[in-house]
Amino acid sequence: MSRGPALGAPALSDPLSRERHRILHAVQGRLEEVAKTAVAVMRTEIPSYALQDERFFDDVRDQVLTHYRMQLAALAGGRDIAPEDLVFSRAAAMRRARAGFALEDWISAFRVGRQVLWDVLLDCAGTSAEAQQAALSLVTPLMRYVDFASTHAAQAYVEYQQHVVADADRERRDLLDQLLTGAAPARGPLLAAAQAYGIGPHSPMMAVVAVCVDDTRTGDLTSAEHGYATSASIGIAGPWAGRTLVVVRHGEVVAVPVVRTGMDAEDICSHFEAVQRRLAREGTMLSMGISTVAEGAGQLPRAYEEARAALDLVPSGGGVAALPRLSPFDYLALRADDLARQLVDPRVRALLEDDRRRGDTLAATVRAFAEADLNLRLAADRLRIHHNTAHYRLRRIEERTGRNPRRIADLLELLVALAIRDGAGEGGDHQ
Repeated sequence: MSRGPALGAPALSDPLSRERHRILHAVQGRLEEVAKTAVAVMRTEIPSYALQDERFFDDVRDQVLTHYRMQLAALAGGRDIAPEDLVFSRAAAMRRARAGFALEDWISAFRVGRQVLWDVLLDCAGTSAEAQQAALSLVTPLMRYVDFASTHAAQAYVEYQQHVVADADRERRDLLDQLLTGAAPARGPLLAAAQAYGIGPHSPMMAVVAVCVDDTRTGDLTSAEHGYATSASIGIAGPWAGRTLVVVRHGEVVAVPVVRTGMDAEDICSHFEAVQRRLAREGTMLSMGISTVAEGAGQLPRAYEEARAALDLVPSGGGVAALPRLSPFDYLALRADDLARQLVDPRVRALLEDDRRRGDTLAATVRAFAEADLNLRLAADRLRIHHNTAHYRLRRIEERTGRNPRRIADLLELLVALAIRDGAGEGGDHQ
């Protein structure tokens, strides 16, 4: 079994040894007073302690006295401190953690207790050279004890926090699993958890699924760090007030943002796009799929499948595919398979590939012409070119492809070919 620090002093002369025992005996006689002073100082110097009641300070006083008695007994007898000697302290640390006290407050209490005890040791020592030397022999063992005891306290805090985090993580996963059955919780802890995220049976919400596709910092895509770092970033409130349910499960991060009053789907999309870009700047590249709005828990399973399907629309290097931003035309073009690409006339495909290398001026003209409802002069104005230039571009497209952009069927074929080309991920943004 591991042992704690040795608190005995190095070999001392008989006079120094007698002085040491005299000092410790004198402090022992004032221990109740010393503990009372330490608690008063903690009450003054630690803000979170100052707000507590007398029952709390009775517990603190008992802890301080137990620590002091253990130290003095060990110093007088020269014995080691074992981990099992500090069971009482670990239990107290758990109580403080459970009550919401910060670890730094608990460590500050150790610092105050040590300082008050040291002041009393010096006072009991007196001013003679021999007494001062005996007192100095106590410095190292006292520091060792405080280091050992505070380390055990810190471990207790960490254990408690891990327990809390694990419980909260389990609760979030259970809540998501329930929601993905199409039903909101009706009772118990999951109902309270759902309400904390603003989720009710009829709440409008969306599903977001994210996966890590690259990490320039570690290169390890299997690390849980990606999931939890991403979930923490997503969980930060965006343009809305309130928390977002975020869960790491099966190698993906799933978020269920509620579309709150005054918001729309575009607000959600913009927030998650900003998260994706921020993480990309920090070295973690994500692919994100965002669903349309689910009108209540009953539609959330459908939204989740939408978000997962949207991931297929994201280029291999990462990005965001937000279904609310896509028209049915865009979606069908992005979902085009190899057969659909083969059905594009080779002349059209060759023109579009050549045009992309030259700056996509013909593609921009086709789009502008369609958006202007086949009004060539308006399209030219929007492109900031002369209408004769726009006319020349349309004639060139017809000459090379055999498709006349002024005919609806031919224009539609060109637009489909253009969407399929961009949807292949060969340089498109897709965000």
